[in-house]
Amino acid sequence: MTDGSTNGSSTHAHDGARDDAGSGAVNGAPASGGPAAPVAEQVADQVAAEREAVDPAPADPGDGAPDGSEPVMTGERAVDIAEDGQGGPVLREAPASASLFDPITPPGDGPSMTPGHAAADSPTTAVPSAAAAPSAAAASAASADETPAAGSSPAEAATTAVPAAAPAASPRPRPRPTPAPAPAASPPDAATPTPVPAAEDGPTRPTPADPTPADPTPAATDAPTVAVAAAAGATAGAGTAAGADADTTRVDTPRPDAAPAEAAPGEGERPRSWDSEATQVISLGSAAGPTGTGATAVVDPHDPPTERIPVTPGAGGGPPSRPSDGEPPQRRRRRLPLLIAAAVVAVLALVYVADLLISSGSVPRGVTVAGVPVGGLSLADAEQTLRTQIEPRTTVPVQVTVGEVGTQIDPTTAGLAVDWEGTLDRAGEQPLNPITRITSFFTQREIGVATTVDRVAVDGALGELGPIVDRQPVEGTVRFDGVTPVAVDPVPGQQLDKEHALDVLARDWASGRPVNLPLFPLPALTTPEDVATAIEEVARPAVSAPVTVIGEEGSQGVLEPAVIAAALSFEPAPEGGLEPVLNPTVVTDALEDQLAGSEREPVDASLDFSTNPATVVPSQDGRGVDYEATLADLLAVLTGTGPREITAVYSDQPADVTTEDLQALGTAGVISEYQTGGFAADSGINIRRAAELINGVVVGPGETFSLDAATGPRTPANGYVEAGVIDNGQPARGIAGGVSQVSTTLYNAAYFAGLTDVEHRAHSFYISRYPPGREATIADGAIDMRFRNDTPTAVLIQTAWTPSSLTVRLLGTKYYEVESLTGPRTNPTSPNTVNVPEGEPCAPSQGAPGFTITDTRRVTDVRTGEVRTDPTTTTRYNPSPRVVCGG
Repeated sequence: MTDGSTNGSSTHAHDGARDDAGSGAVNGAPASGGPAAPVAEQVADQVAAEREAVDPAPADPGDGAPDGSEPVMTGERAVDIAEDGQGGPVLREAPASASLFDPITPPGDGPSMTPGHAAADSPTTAVPSAAAAPSAAAASAASADETPAAGSSPAEAATTAVPAAAPAASPRPRPRPTPAPAPAASPPDAATPTPVPAAEDGPTRPTPADPTPADPTPAATDAPTVAVAAAAGATAGAGTAAGADADTTRVDTPRPDAAPAEAAPGEGERPRSWDSEATQVISLGSAAGPTGTGATAVVDPHDPPTERIPVTPGAGGGPPSRPSDGEPPQRRRRRLPLLIAAAVVAVLALVYVADLLISSGSVPRGVTVAGVPVGGLSLADAEQTLRTQIEPRTTVPVQVTVGEVGTQIDPTTAGLAVDWEGTLDRAGEQPLNPITRITSFFTQREIGVATTVDRVAVDGALGELGPIVDRQPVEGTVRFDGVTPVAVDPVPGQQLDKEHALDVLARDWASGRPVNLPLFPLPALTTPEDVATAIEEVARPAVSAPVTVIGEEGSQGVLEPAVIAAALSFEPAPEGGLEPVLNPTVVTDALEDQLAGSEREPVDASLDFSTNPATVVPSQDGRGVDYEATLADLLAVLTGTGPREITAVYSDQPADVTTEDLQALGTAGVISEYQTGGFAADSGINIRRAAELINGVVVGPGETFSLDAATGPRTPANGYVEAGVIDNGQPARGIAGGVSQVSTTLYNAAYFAGLTDVEHRAHSFYISRYPPGREATIADGAIDMRFRNDTPTAVLIQTAWTPSSLTVRLLGTKYYEVESLTGPRTNPTSPNTVNVPEGEPCAPSQGAPGFTITDTRRVTDVRTGEVRTDPTTTTRYNPSPRVVCGG
């Protein structure tokens, strides 16, 4: 090398430091007029700038990231550069095998930085010399930030350097590719050069400004194109052509989307690794003019600063490495749970199939029958197990509880038997649902026994329980203790749910445990509040004082508070609450004797049987108190604040049986007569009231008589009182108790008169004072007793009541002789014993057996002698239970 040679300055921060040390030097070039620095010294300066880099360990091809310690230049390479730089700027061709500044790019991992391998579409920018770029020099001179240095000659303005933005700090410089030969530069112009400031934290690649870029789109941030102009043999003040005096070094950095290129490593060199953070280091060719002024690189202000990306070291501080099979560890870790899950599913599938095959043909797991586990057994073994453990239970009485009441049912009498085959059919097939099969290991499924049922027998057995457990709701009311009103709160009732009780009994009777039969509640219509209101607004004012009834002819009657209390009762109102009701019979009985002197009683027509045929004794009308009209305002007087007195209303009163009634009968006579007795005193009041209502009723030819219509409604307002009743086989109390005796007496009178039976129903439990199979009950609006007069003449009903008996006569023309053929008592059933807990309503009873009986009526026509036999009537009576209270 010669002393007149100059070297282009480096743009690293270290170069900037050398700029400050030289007097008037630009980018490390000698000061104006001084000798050119030896090339060896320049190379030594460049090596010193790169000395902080660390030589990395050899890396395998394919390593994904560098460790930040690659060297930019070695000592040997520096000597080569020094030798090449002698005698002027020399541009070395990169070896075919490798170059110190070649980018180290593994295949497929990034763009190639090798000169000559740039992508075809990568834009490049060439920086001309100062002589060839007058427009750029003028633009630089016009800028306040690019004012030429004092004393600089035009020859020193070979190129214009534009300061670049300082890049971010990086722990190490990037390796730079070997510069390619640059085209000749244009002659320098007179522009004044501007020094390029050094980077603060590391080397910065100088990038020339392109006043007329070929592509308006900015280059990619990751792959800018760098072109560096180097002055070669420029002369001071001479406008010579660029071809002889200057060299331009042009390096095209490919864009990130360009295809990578890889140069094979040379002999003795270590394999190159890709460094995604490498900084391109471009050596500037040096040329000395006559004045010794060095050329300065021009930086494109649009080129972004060098990008430094930190690299995370791998385990042990070295670069991360790939597994030998090329698969990232993250992907392998993600795939491991999937492999484990697939293995678990496969094992479970094998277990499921094996369990399904093993259990095929057996009872599903977890099944129990009447408490006996049979799951997993074969059908034959399961049936044998059930017969062994359950069959002994089918011959002993079944314990039954209904609410708080307990009793027994004989399964044989009730017609209950086990259907063994049907029982196992209830278990069903082996379930295919895997969840069901798994839960069957921990759960049990009770299916109960399949039962063959004799419906009639079971209904009879359950019917025996009805009287024990059924309880009608008790409505709230007001009773009187003397003349003091007492509140009676409502009590809900209950009733055996026979429909569901049959299902429960058929399912659980063989379980060996007590069977709990269902009930459903019967709510009351009234509330305690309704009772309290009735006491305050009606009961207390009503008995506060007597009431006077003023009659004709100076007669009067007095209703004392005790009589008022006996006559006053309460019942649920249709719109809610309680409404007061006066019993006219009680009031009438209290006033009749007091007002009798002002009345004339009517006389009924009668038959005189002293003659043949009997003759009719005419009836006589009377005049008396119309009690219905008189008592219409009594309730208002009892609860009001005015005078407590009323005036009696009088009217004509025809006889109950008139002369016309008996004459209509033709040859009048007693067709039939029937008498019953044995009733209680309170029942006698109701029996008398019903008998009064039907006395004298004439049933014409073809007409049908209804006892329910003739005597209803059977309420306190119609003269009925509370008395004893038979409620489901047990003694109880209710309004109009005892009227069924009127029904039975009238039924038998019509039976023996030969009249046609239209409707009647026997009691569920036999009542000893009635003839078995030939008796009839009645229920208000529900059960009726009806007969039809199919004779040519009318029939008159006549009743006679005494405190101990009731007699019913049918008067008219006799056409038939009637005979009753009653069969024996058959199919006896023993009563059950019922224990009623202490505190529960209870009426003790010895009970009575049930039985079945038949009755046949044989009718003989007295006119023709023709005999007719009516269809046989069969009556089945339930046994009355033996009730033990507090048991």
